Amino acid sequence: MAIVQSLLNLTNYASPLERTVVPCIMIAYAIQIVVAIPSIIYQSDRFFDVSGLSTFLIINILSLYLPAIRAKYGGDNLEQVADAVNEGVQAVTGTQPGWGSLFMAPFKRCNIVQDVAAGTPLAVEYNWRQLALSGAVTIWAVRLGVYLFRRILREGHDRRFNEIRINPRRYLRAFIGQATWVIFCMLPVIAVNSIPSGVPSIHDVKPTDLWGFGLWVIGFVVEVVADYQKSKWQKGKRDKAHDEQFLTSGLWSQCRFPNYLGESMLWIGICTVTFGVLLFDDVREALAAADSFPMSILSVIFFCTVGPAFVTLLMLKVTGVPYAERKYDKLYGCDKKYQKWKKETPKFIPISPKYR
Repeated sequence: MAIVQSLLNLTNYASPLERTVVPCIMIAYAIQIVVAIPSIIYQSDRFFDVSGLSTFLIINILSLYLPAIRAKYGGDNLEQVADAVNEGVQAVTGTQPGWGSLFMAPFKRCNIVQDVAAGTPLAVEYNWRQLALSGAVTIWAVRLGVYLFRRILREGHDRRFNEIRINPRRYLRAFIGQATWVIFCMLPVIAVNSIPSGVPSIHDVKPTDLWGFGLWVIGFVVEVVADYQKSKWQKGKRDKAHDEQFLTSGLWSQCRFPNYLGESMLWIGICTVTFGVLLFDDVREALAAADSFPMSILSVIFFCTVGPAFVTLLMLKVTGVPYAERKYDKLYGCDKKYQKWKKETPKFIPISPKYR
């Protein structure tokens, strides 16, 4: 475990946020580079999407359990380990946890720090919001990962990479971009998972929790239903059950890319939950140690907006919508039904016809 201990010591910053963000960034890029090497050599895109969603899962789990991992493998400096997991309690009580043993347990960040002198156990448990956000990411990543992997097994390759996978530099940039996508989207979850459990403001349910998780549920349902409707339509076309050239029913009659709309909504929901927590002074003080970078309101805005902004712009301007529209325009551009559907159906946000 010498390598693990070295990596943990290398990233043992004073700030709880830095202690979690930096290793997550390193791991995300490392995973994508490792997957990129054989993919470039064999010009294969079979594991591109799966590797991205697997990276989401790994970063999600890492950000949740990293303090406990530090407790187990972080070396001999137990005082720093205790500080890492109990900083929020110290900020509230002004007391210093004693030396002791640290144990990993399900649903507990660092189960017990035992004060040997006083004989008083200090339990530090996961906050419900940390588990809920991590659970939301897990559900989304597993569902989408299975859907995309089944699709590429059926089709054999991803047409988006027909020109990219033969160019090693461009293909490597795609994997690097995917790591960046993971990190930007996961920043709000990483921030919440970095909050010490003793901070008072993290325990109560806030209006932003209700709005955020509600928006996540709506976005997730929209994405799942849109993918299901598209898969069912494609299967019907393969089985010659219909002769429709493009999908215009269900959610696809309300906007041209409802799956992307759902994706954007669920990440906005996650960021709404995070924003409501990071607004509290005690949370920001606990995340950023005095000798580290300040956790200002501008930092909060960055952490809570960069993910949804990045993924929405990526879908609307780079990969999703531009690729699909070029493809459909080439195939059906002369079709009057397609022209009518494209003209009358909003691209992204469903709008009542009288306001279009």
